[in-house]
Amino acid sequence: MNLEVEFVKLNPTQNMTVLVNTPLPQEAHAAVASRMMAYDNVFAEQVGFIEKPRQCSASARLSMAGGEFCGNACMALAALIAEDSGLPPGKVMTVELEASGAERLVRCEASRAEDRFRCQVEMPLPRRIETKSITLGGEARSVGLVCYAESTHLVLEVESFSESIRTEACELARLLGAMLDDRLIGIMLYRPGVSEMQPLIYIPSLDSLVWERGCGSGSASVGAYLCWKKGRSVSLSLRQPGGTIAVEAESEGGSIRRLNIAGLVNIVARGTAYITA
Repeated sequence: MNLEVEFVKLNPTQNMTVLVNTPLPQEAHAAVASRMMAYDNVFAEQVGFIEKPRQCSASARLSMAGGEFCGNACMALAALIAEDSGLPPGKVMTVELEASGAERLVRCEASRAEDRFRCQVEMPLPRRIETKSITLGGEARSVGLVCYAESTHLVLEVESFSESIRTEACELARLLGAMLDDRLIGIMLYRPGVSEMQPLIYIPSLDSLVWERGCGSGSASVGAYLCWKKGRSVSLSLRQPGGTIAVEAESEGGSIRRLNIAGLVNIVARGTAYITA
């Protein structure tokens, strides 16, 4: 395989994201993404592919390399569309995206914030939220299980982000990836006292296990879990290694009615990647 691939690299909360502009067949996505994510290539935490939408009301289609849904990548694409459209300061652009792993169009907003964009995404709602008891490091723990159409997130409340709990989270992510027929497994280590999170994302099809600097979808899952657990709407700012992501989960009649995330995105680079295998 020898390809020249046009790309844009973006920074949503340091969850470094590469969006590929060059049309490629679906079966090439995983191999191309694996090379572009590598240290000796473009180097990023994740790769998405911009495609023509199938619905006329959508501005674009975003297909992630593993077929998963990604809130940060949606924010990145909304920022890119706003930039390429010449969005002036003080204006807000609303775009609707088709996105892998999402059953409906994803509504995004973008506005300029100096040299960056402030973006908001209306996230897909979980299909199911519950608590489970698991054994981790020989200790029984209660975790929040947040299930979507093709992904599962675990919310694990911790006192600290110790190396032992991070190692155990990695083992758990791989175990769940082998057990569940999901495109994505997420382990969200959450410190409730300080509203801080460290997100671990595992994509089984790529065998990609990454402690992300910031995770939009994981942030939404923490918000959804807290909304379900407390039985009321919640609004919080989740500090992560790469910055802060705001989450709003709106409850109505005992159900989550709306789930939004917001954060800052800037464009880092545009160019051509040379893919060889």
